[in-house]
Amino acid sequence: MTHHRPVETWLTDMDGVLVHEEDAIPGASDFVEALKASGKRFLVLTNNSIFTPRDLRARLMGSGIDVPEDAIWTSALATAQFLADQRPGGSAYVVGEAGLTTAMHDVGFVMTERNPDYVVLGETRTYSFESITRAIRLIDNGARFIATNPDPSGPSPAGKLPATGSVAALISTATGRQPYYVGKPNPLMMRSALNRLDAHSETTIMVGDRMDTDIISGLEAGLRSVLVLTGSTSREQIERFPYRPSRVVDSVADLIRFVGHEER
Repeated sequence: MTHHRPVETWLTDMDGVLVHEEDAIPGASDFVEALKASGKRFLVLTNNSIFTPRDLRARLMGSGIDVPEDAIWTSALATAQFLADQRPGGSAYVVGEAGLTTAMHDVGFVMTERNPDYVVLGETRTYSFESITRAIRLIDNGARFIATNPDPSGPSPAGKLPATGSVAALISTATGRQPYYVGKPNPLMMRSALNRLDAHSETTIMVGDRMDTDIISGLEAGLRSVLVLTGSTSREQIERFPYRPSRVVDSVADLIRFVGHEER
């Protein structure tokens, strides 16, 4: 990352970068504290649409990581902002939990099952046949299909869980309609985060653990990118991709010395 303008803004993924489930990754708390002490603007990004920023702050605090509520940006918030820009005061049938429904209410959308402008699919631990069937019928009747993120599965202490992308595939198969995904790897997620911080892509770094979501969306949004090896993508897998991160490090602990200083 040479011959670049000084870094003014940091974006970082959460799962695999700061935490594994409920356990903090070594160095994550110090990294966040260094960001706060530097005075530089930063956001923690996540495709998880289940929780509100307040919920996620509490989860991170339980892991010993103190991230301000307003420094958390979720795919639910990005989706709500996108829809508010597209159709202010619109209506939606929402399949999701508090993180998504709260975000939709906060931008002025009406939740309804009667001729909604959109069907909005997010992640939930309680997908029901009834709600999926209703979503299919509403899309067949003309509702536009939006999904918070394309992740096909997510982790749990008991093992893998189906996530938004898997349920979206079910609905797409039934309707013949593909959703528009707002979350990573759509660079729109990065652009919405930059807009929230009034930041510029040329002075921003994206830190992530997945080449196929974090790194590619950062790249397509014009950001410098750092891959940490504490999550999904291993060092051996990097060469399989036709693009590369700007830097590869073992963990966010290796980035603490760069915070507050011009990247060299």
